[in-house]
Amino acid sequence: MRVFVQVPCLNEESTLPLVLESIPRRIPGVDEIHIVIINDGSTDRTVEVAQSRGVQHFVHHARNRGLARSFADGVNYALAHGADVLVNTDGDNQYPQDRIQDLIAPIVSGDADIVVGDRQTSTIAHFSPLKKMLQKFGSWVVNKAAGTDVPDAASGFRAYSREALFKLNVVTEFSYCMETIIQAGHKRLKVASIPIETNPKTRESRLFSSMWHHILESGRAIVRSYLMFRPLAFFVPLGLLLLVGSAVPFIRYLILWLGGTQGDHIQSLILGSALLVGGLLSFALGLIADLLRINRVLLEDELERSKRLQYGS
Repeated sequence: MRVFVQVPCLNEESTLPLVLESIPRRIPGVDEIHIVIINDGSTDRTVEVAQSRGVQHFVHHARNRGLARSFADGVNYALAHGADVLVNTDGDNQYPQDRIQDLIAPIVSGDADIVVGDRQTSTIAHFSPLKKMLQKFGSWVVNKAAGTDVPDAASGFRAYSREALFKLNVVTEFSYCMETIIQAGHKRLKVASIPIETNPKTRESRLFSSMWHHILESGRAIVRSYLMFRPLAFFVPLGLLLLVGSAVPFIRYLILWLGGTQGDHIQSLILGSALLVGGLLSFALGLIADLLRINRVLLEDELERSKRLQYGS
């Protein structure tokens, strides 16, 4: 069995040595462990530091392309080099790399396709009460959308089986964490989690400029991923709500018309018509989105076959 540990890096020369030193070199049941550095446009000595510590696998970006693109390129590199399991960690030494053996154990035993490290965010000292609450709420939303039970959906410390990598496709440009869980849930992949403790904070996150930026981008990724798989579950209830809402001003106008005062309340007709049109448009958009979903499923099946032919199944 061949395990690849990928480390996305953006100017991590100061923390990368801690990460590389703590990655295990031997794991029972694993024949080979390889480390791949995803150099996402670093301008410091990140690459030199990795090379000086024996790293031989690199994916280079000439400029910063973001965490999602780095993850996707790392997946392609790992598949091309025969990875049976891909582990993702971070270059800021947030995660306990010495737990990689526990992280991949459910995959090695065939009990899971994806394993996520649960940071137990409620116990992290440098997380504010608001951030802890939002992390918990975000994970709840993702689990509802995916039909999974992952306590920490935003954790980047995770392992993927080769089979899972064939099936997953990252389309977001922000963070792959939420999207891959939602995809995994709808593609009937088994997602498990193990509790971990994070290392002391070394720097501020470079993924987002503020907590509200993170909330906005994560929300967009969740909504987009959910609509990719269940568009009718969104558009049909919305259309019904608008249609029911349109009946209220129409009934009001009818009552006023029977009372002979309808001329002063033409706005009820306008509002009712707008809501009626909005409801019909929602149904039409739902139908179009569902047809696109069917087409996307067929395309993803072809993409999976192409991956298996390209990288070997």
